[in-house]
Amino acid sequence: MGIPLAAATQWDLVREGAKDVVPAHEELLNQAAQARVVYNDDTTMKVLQLTKAQRAAALADDLKEERTGIFTSGIVATDGGRKIALFFTGVRHAGENLNAVLARRSSDLPPPIQMADGLSRNVPSDFDTILGSCLAHARRKHVELRKAFPKQVRFVLETLREVYITDARARKDSLDPQQRLQLHQEQSQPRMAALEQWMQTQFTERIIEPNSSLGAAILYMQKRWLQLTLFLRIPGAPLDSNIVERALKKAILHRKSAMFINAQWCSRGRCLMSLIYTAELSEVAPFEYLVALQRHADEVAASPGDWMPWNYQATCARRSAGPAPPE
Repeated sequence: MGIPLAAATQWDLVREGAKDVVPAHEELLNQAAQARVVYNDDTTMKVLQLTKAQRAAALADDLKEERTGIFTSGIVATDGGRKIALFFTGVRHAGENLNAVLARRSSDLPPPIQMADGLSRNVPSDFDTILGSCLAHARRKHVELRKAFPKQVRFVLETLREVYITDARARKDSLDPQQRLQLHQEQSQPRMAALEQWMQTQFTERIIEPNSSLGAAILYMQKRWLQLTLFLRIPGAPLDSNIVERALKKAILHRKSAMFINAQWCSRGRCLMSLIYTAELSEVAPFEYLVALQRHADEVAASPGDWMPWNYQATCARRSAGPAPPE
């Protein structure tokens, strides 16, 4: 903001301010756990002062092995147009962090739809999810081979392009999940069936060797075909995990600024970054939102559900209007 401020002073302000916003972050965790769709992934992270002893102490009882890697996990939960972004930095993988979030889920709710890439570490071990696999990751493997196998790759990419065009049409027309599913079943299902048959033909007729680079890309899709085509069977199932990939870019871009961060700041960082990016997804100014949380810290602690990024402005307006007149 153009004000020269010593780094130590900035850290002090962040430390004190983080205390006031913790209740709002806890409420984000609770509401994310109830969402219909969750996306998750992680990326590696360096924390210079997380020692061997701290790593061992950070492990829960269910994680017996000592880990040397540090990860930043991203989870984006969506439901009814509302989007919540959560970040976690530590020794746990994305699936283990999703476990911690789903532990807050109401037992009355059905399993959520989960969208992730093909890594097994993204899958929670303690809770059931309806698992989908990212179509963009499968597409990317073919994009990388477009020069070596232009004809074959073109068929795959053109097929997936039409699927994405259909999905864009569903968004443009504001179709509900059931209407979107019906549209995909009418238009995308024949295309995906033709693609599945084409992939099988490449191997049965020995057009492509399974151990070639294109063969590996095809095998990747065949192995995950049920998860890749979840959007053809389950209302509301997304095509890809791009939304959480974009969320993780926030953490990646922040790495240089956080180069010398130590372990004690990880919890504050994940709290603040979760609130900031959720505010962006809700199309409100993160700075104004964080200021409001600190100015009304007592009210936030008493009723955090009224101070979410998507409703805090209405809460502030009600407080400014004062109590309603007696009837």
